Amino acid sequence: MKTVFVLFDSLNRLSLGAYGGTAVETPNFDRFAKRAVTFDKHYVGSLPCIPARRDMHTGRLNFMHRHWGPLEPFDESFPRILSDNGVYTHLISDHLHYFEEGGWGYANAFDSWEYIRGQEYDTLRAVVAPPVGRLREKFDSRHYPMESLRDGRTATRGNTDYLAWKRSRAAINHDFRTEEADFPTAKCFAAAFDFLDLNKGADDWFLQLECFDPHEPFAAPERFRAAYDAGYNGKILDWPHYERAADSETEIAEIRGNYAALVAMCDEYFGKLLDYFDDNDLWKETSLVLTTDHGFLLSEHEWWGKNRTPYYEEISHIPLMIWHPEYASQSGERRCGLTQTSDLMQTFLDTHGCGIPPSVTGASLHPMLAEDTPVRDSLILGMFGGPVCAIDGQYSLFLYPRDLSGKNLNIYTLAFAHMTRPFDIAELHSGELVAPFDFTKGAPVMKIRLEPNNTQVGQDGQSLANCKTVLFDLEKDPGQSEPINDPKTIERLKVEIARHFERHDAPAEIYAHFGIEKEQEFSHGPAPRAGR
Repeated sequence: MKTVFVLFDSLNRLSLGAYGGTAVETPNFDRFAKRAVTFDKHYVGSLPCIPARRDMHTGRLNFMHRHWGPLEPFDESFPRILSDNGVYTHLISDHLHYFEEGGWGYANAFDSWEYIRGQEYDTLRAVVAPPVGRLREKFDSRHYPMESLRDGRTATRGNTDYLAWKRSRAAINHDFRTEEADFPTAKCFAAAFDFLDLNKGADDWFLQLECFDPHEPFAAPERFRAAYDAGYNGKILDWPHYERAADSETEIAEIRGNYAALVAMCDEYFGKLLDYFDDNDLWKETSLVLTTDHGFLLSEHEWWGKNRTPYYEEISHIPLMIWHPEYASQSGERRCGLTQTSDLMQTFLDTHGCGIPPSVTGASLHPMLAEDTPVRDSLILGMFGGPVCAIDGQYSLFLYPRDLSGKNLNIYTLAFAHMTRPFDIAELHSGELVAPFDFTKGAPVMKIRLEPNNTQVGQDGQSLANCKTVLFDLEKDPGQSEPINDPKTIERLKVEIARHFERHDAPAEIYAHFGIEKEQEFSHGPAPRAGR
């Protein structure tokens, strides 16, 4: 058996025609939906980018125990399991976060990997003294704040504002993408075709083709941008901050147009992969899976981004399409049962005939490929330090914590890194070795007090201010514009949250954090002594 797993980043479900989208032409995503089984109620698990990938690797949710961070030493990883069972695994990706402090271990879990440089602030070419004056003339300071940079001055992370440094790196990358073939998505697909040319005749392999697009900055070749021209004549606006949308209608249209252009590029290159499958008759013995890690707010609900708001449907409800040769008779069918990101690991292992580790909490989607048989009644999703969301197929509940500061939370880990740097020494001083969780294979873990400014939620005392628990009826209000007052449903979904917390062996303070009652009290105290 062979598998090609295509993973885009920030691909909004409603950008795809197959999911009812009309703003972007997506003939190839729609073409695949006619062949694949399309999942209509597929959701994220842990947010954002790297936590979502840990869910994919391990088949379980991780947002209850830690924030963004490396693959843990005790984690089960599907590429490793596939490799141990004789399935060759290869990763092609331009996802820069794999190669920062907080992303270690994920690429290394594959038998081999290729990294495409130049996405976002990943330095494509080393420019010591950036041409700040020229960059300021080209890029809008609202998206590229480079006031702290000086023309011709050596620019490092240490001698200037870090945000300015990052955004200047992305701006410089523009200078080195002169042809469409220079864009990272084009390079990713070119590498994938090289892999397929070499290995299409072999058996027992798994290819993960992972494109950072259409993640911001929304930079696409001119021919795609021209198709979504909003009539805007100002400086480049393609990388909105995660904040309230206070832009003009023309500026919003420009940013959305840049995103649409990037989605259109992703669609066209995905179409080249479909053509390759057609031309080389790969459909008979190769599974093809398409999904994303999360969506993105493009000023809906008056917000940009994904971290500082409730995880509205635009963020949490994501596309999933699966082609499997054994279910060819189900081509074009749709499934309405609840699924989520953590189901992918077990599905991949099932596809290749591998056993499932006991730590897995996700469900194989093979039964749903055969027929629309639900694999769960409810699910939860969230981001460490933010609200938890419960969904049962009709209702979505955003449950906010009692203490919005996050100061009552702890990180449980053996991999001491934040997104871009190691833990501070002061954080490590707060560490305490505590008893294992049921998924750590008997290994104790470090319990480290959370410093709230280290969460992806950006808890600075303001970002969760004025947030409150809300309930939506998704059947009557899919746009989540009118919260409803239904105490019985809220209490029922809180019971569901408690059940999922228990299933994932959540620490005791997580229950207290959200005002959730736990039937059996247990606190992760000091670690047992050796030999105990």
